[in-house]
Amino acid sequence: MEHFIVSARKYRPQTFKDVVGQQAITNTLKNAIEHDHLAQALLFTGPRGVGKTTCARILAKMINHDGTQSPEEDFAFNIFELDAASNNSVDDIRNLIDQVRIPPQVGKYKVYIIDEVHMLSQSAFNAFLKTLEEPPQHAIFILATTEKHKIIPTILSRCQIFDFKRITVGDAKNYLGYIAQQEGVNAEEDALNIIAQKADGAMRDALSIYDRVVSFSGKELTRQAVTENLNVLDYDTYIEVTDLILTNNIPQLLLSYNDILSSGFDGHHFISGLASHFRDLLVCKDQKTIQLLEVGEQTKARYFDQASKTNHQFLIKAIELANECDLKYKTSQNQRLLVELTLMQLASITFDGEKKKFEQSIIPASVFEKQPAPLSSEEKSLVRDNEHAETSAEAPKESQLPSAEHKTPNSHCADEKEDNYHSEETMLPEPPEAKAQPVSQPIPTPKPVTDSEVKKEKVSGLSLKSIQKKREIEARQQEAAPTKDVVLNGEFTETQLQATWDDYVKRIKKQGSKILASILETDLPKLQEKNHIVIELPNETMKINLEREQNKLMSYLKQKLQNTEIRLVINVNEQSAKKYAFTPIEKYNKLKEKNPLIEKLRSTFDLDV
Repeated sequence: MEHFIVSARKYRPQTFKDVVGQQAITNTLKNAIEHDHLAQALLFTGPRGVGKTTCARILAKMINHDGTQSPEEDFAFNIFELDAASNNSVDDIRNLIDQVRIPPQVGKYKVYIIDEVHMLSQSAFNAFLKTLEEPPQHAIFILATTEKHKIIPTILSRCQIFDFKRITVGDAKNYLGYIAQQEGVNAEEDALNIIAQKADGAMRDALSIYDRVVSFSGKELTRQAVTENLNVLDYDTYIEVTDLILTNNIPQLLLSYNDILSSGFDGHHFISGLASHFRDLLVCKDQKTIQLLEVGEQTKARYFDQASKTNHQFLIKAIELANECDLKYKTSQNQRLLVELTLMQLASITFDGEKKKFEQSIIPASVFEKQPAPLSSEEKSLVRDNEHAETSAEAPKESQLPSAEHKTPNSHCADEKEDNYHSEETMLPEPPEAKAQPVSQPIPTPKPVTDSEVKKEKVSGLSLKSIQKKREIEARQQEAAPTKDVVLNGEFTETQLQATWDDYVKRIKKQGSKILASILETDLPKLQEKNHIVIELPNETMKINLEREQNKLMSYLKQKLQNTEIRLVINVNEQSAKKYAFTPIEKYNKLKEKNPLIEKLRSTFDLDV
């Protein structure tokens, strides 16, 4: 039986030209050798399996070739490899330093390759510093590591650093295709693409996976054989699931997910792969981003076909839902239910073959508004009788009028809320001088709506009939309010103004408007000229907040003070903010102004503020 050599060793690059995916680094090293511009200490860093040790060996051979030797000459006596993972003590570094002093017997340079250099101990690093900074002319050190951050800065500063990148999916796929061709294996492009993606940027891992799959499938390497051997979800699964989502087939969607779990796949792996699938579909929507789709040509055609059935809104929403499920998966108590719920939400994005408009996810209130029903003949006769009574009857006596008699047109809504918090006993008595002045013409007063009528007409708050009845009652209450032509010009004093102001503050505190109440308590209102109420606030923000609620405040004041011509003037004085004491020193100074003996108390007992 012939001895088998794994592909990672059999096809290890022997020249810089054979190195996959590191053209920038290999070109730099070749030019440095040709122009005799090579540093004596090099650090190769990067992920596993990207060619660090391979490049170090190629470099070690190339610097000793002067054109007279055979290309097969490897200068094994001039190359020393040290595994720092097992030789990480100070004694190992001292032995290395003793060897460095001896010049090479053949060739020009002695090359020391120290692999996994980050495993050296702190004392070993320190013992290596002097030799690394000033090595002999014939010595070159090449350090290789996957974790550059673990190397002390004094070592990094003495090395020329080369950062190796991950191998791209395209480069790995092409190199696997080359190896398959050399081995006589008929490999599908999609199969090689899946292997390259599974390797996650490491060429050595890709070659190991390739060997395993070829052992399973033989000379015919198919996509189905790769997915079955590697136990990965292929493109077919996600394309079928997406088709079910687009057709809103929730029952079949749940059954497909059950089959996926029964096959031994993890739900977290499935939902993250589904999010990536939606991302790939979104990439297919624009010609500029097609190059980001890392699949074979045959699979790319299927992606284009499915992407044509979707739009940007659906894909963005689907990615958002899948990504949210991915983030919540590990913390969920019922992970299967979380994925199933996400699948149902994805299948609910579309309906009737049309995409939802997500900006209209909040249903407008107009949908629920019901047009008023036409009046019946009985209701029409009642309306005519009321109109006739309003024009012929005299105004009722003042004692029979409700409080709405002196309301302004915009104040009835505020007074409806007021009745919920205040009884008639808590209202301030009306001052005699605040009674309404007689107007030039009598005001027709409609029949007021009493509380008994309102209670009598109450219906269920959850029916459409209740909404219509409420509107009818509000309309009748608005009719009972004075018309816009009513002008009240009652006189009031500053004391009465401040008392009404305090009453309003107490009222809104009970309603829960604590911020507005604190703004109104900042300063006492002052009466200037005849009907101008002036209040001074310390900053512009408080002024803006008060202006938002100004209409309700003014409606309340106009109704209570029986004056519709009062105006509110809000001044901002930033100096007034200084009167508030915030720090302990400011509070102490305030107390000292009120009682100077506090300073004597503090100095007597040597107290700290």
